[in-house]
Amino acid sequence: MKTHLSSFFLTFYVSILLISCANYGDTLVYKNKDFKISKVKTVLYFNPEIFPDITEIKEPTYTAFYSATSDKMKSLGNIKYLQVDTPISFDDVDTKTVKEICQNNNADVAVIPKVKYFKVGFGKYVFSNQVVVSMKLYDSKGHFIMETSYDTYKGNARLLGSASNSVIIGTKGAIRKIHKELMN
Repeated sequence: MKTHLSSFFLTFYVSILLISCANYGDTLVYKNKDFKISKVKTVLYFNPEIFPDITEIKEPTYTAFYSATSDKMKSLGNIKYLQVDTPISFDDVDTKTVKEICQNNNADVAVIPKVKYFKVGFGKYVFSNQVVVSMKLYDSKGHFIMETSYDTYKGNARLLGSASNSVIIGTKGAIRKIHKELMN
């Protein structure tokens, strides 16, 4: 009886630990409480800035990123989703360009993303490529609202998996965090 009870508590403890680790990957970096967004009908996504800047990984990253954004936006309900192939620097955002493109496309908010790759392994043995997906949210007037990020290694503790799957998981995690913060 004692061993059954202790194995139950061990199983319960490990389950709680794994569930809490799943939320560890998403981070709210900054939220501007001065600006509130009432109702979002149209979201505009720019091409993600990719680090390291290697031309071979850009197209697969764009494909995985936009696949994840379209899937996640469909699951959020009646929100239009627009894709803009204009590159914008994540660290130095031109708010005039964001405002102009939002007004031309009747968008309520704009998302400026960044995908940063890193390798997980020991020395020359690489287990997987993980990503940190960061997103900055701007309103249609060019005001900075918030910045979130999702680290696939910390969030899922995955050691195996493809790079494109990591981009999809990270993108969905960052969008989930933005949506959660907008609902608060």
